[in-house]
Amino acid sequence: MTYAAYKLAIAGELKRHRAGKTWSELQSRLKLPYDRPCAEWTRKLESEIGLVREKGQGRALVWHVRVL
Repeated sequence: MTYAAYKLAIAGELKRHRAGKTWSELQSRLKLPYDRPCAEWTRKLESEIGLVREKGQGRALVWHVRVL
């Protein structure tokens, strides 16, 4: 999977679900081939699409796109 495809998939899913999703939910729903998110790609998403990760229940981080 290329970064461009990853970015489109993550951005599209998070825009449809404004409350956000955990990595596990994204991985399952989008059938992502990665066990964990790539730190470099995650930083790029933060600056390019406004990705925000906030503490959820337990150890989970909830990913969502910042609304401007």
